Amino acid sequence: MTRQIVEPLGEGLSRLWQLDEVLLEASTGFQQLLIGRTAHGISLFCDNERQSAEATQLVYHEALLVPAMLLAERVRSVLIIGSSEGVLSQLAVAGGAELVDHVDIDRTAVRECARHLPYGYTPAELEAAESGTGKVRVHYRDGWDFLAEAVSGEQRYDIVVIDLPDENEDAEAQHNRLYEKEFLLRCAEVLAEGGVVACQAGCPTMWRNDTLRKAYQRFQELFGTVVYYGSDEHEWAFLSGRADRLGEPVRWMTERLPNAAYRPSTMDEAALAGGTVPPRSLRA
Repeated sequence: MTRQIVEPLGEGLSRLWQLDEVLLEASTGFQQLLIGRTAHGISLFCDNERQSAEATQLVYHEALLVPAMLLAERVRSVLIIGSSEGVLSQLAVAGGAELVDHVDIDRTAVRECARHLPYGYTPAELEAAESGTGKVRVHYRDGWDFLAEAVSGEQRYDIVVIDLPDENEDAEAQHNRLYEKEFLLRCAEVLAEGGVVACQAGCPTMWRNDTLRKAYQRFQELFGTVVYYGSDEHEWAFLSGRADRLGEPVRWMTERLPNAAYRPSTMDEAALAGGTVPPRSLRA
């Protein structure tokens, strides 16, 4: 019998994933990890939630990082919290970053992703990042603790990216605190001048947009400039926040895109302009 994963989407709503082959299944101590073949190619599931898939991961990762790279004054140093696959680290380096600090609490997840996923870190790239011999440095740390130390240090980042499983109502889910105001303020404190905090912010569909509403309100309260980006080919929305106020941030970002160091393959000027209009319910 074909195995299936039941992915919860909201109250009374789930999605079924057919697994054609299981490549890895393990309990990491932080989450239940599964990597297998689906109709979307090799796919990553954490606690039964799809985190990325071969067919769509680039749409997701570009939608998260590219707007932030265009909004930031410069892209020299990037801090990534979460994002076990390593794709964001690769995109940041392609975008001009000379230093990428990648912080993930789950060593097993990062290493198994490198072993089994056809995107993100290769095992050799991860080994180099773990040893800190290149532009990317991997730290197996709690993001909360890493930021607490970084605030008092000298390193400042042009972009801080938060890429975690979706915020939820589970009181035991330790990653929820990394979406809250206090953590966002810590992220803002380690920004260089003209720096940007970017975050996966949930889904804009009406029946599962509670996370997005909360995240959008937090960003509006904490940042002078907030840019929403809802991917036109994925189900997720993303937020980028900058401390100062820019008059026409989307126009500025769109004009910078043709000459950017990294040219996305899943996003163009039209997609950027259209995707930065928040849903009516958020604007209201």
